[in-house]
Amino acid sequence: MSRQFLVNKTEGKMLGVCAGIANYFGWDATLVRVGFVAAAVFGFGSPVILYLLIALIAPSTY
Repeated sequence: MSRQFLVNKTEGKMLGVCAGIANYFGWDATLVRVGFVAAAVFGFGSPVILYLLIALIAPSTY
C-alpha cells in the first residue's frame, strides 16, 4: 500500500504541516507540535524555514 504525505489543513492549527506529519506516521499531532516548538526554541536546523517550505511545496487536503 502506498502512502502519500499531505498537509492537513482541516486538522491543522496554522498551515497543517504538523498535522500532516502526524497523520503520515500515525502519531499524535500534539506531540509533533511540541517537538516542532522545542526544535524552534533550541534552533535545531532552522525548523521554521523547513515548516514554511513544506507548507508551500506539499499537496494539501481540505
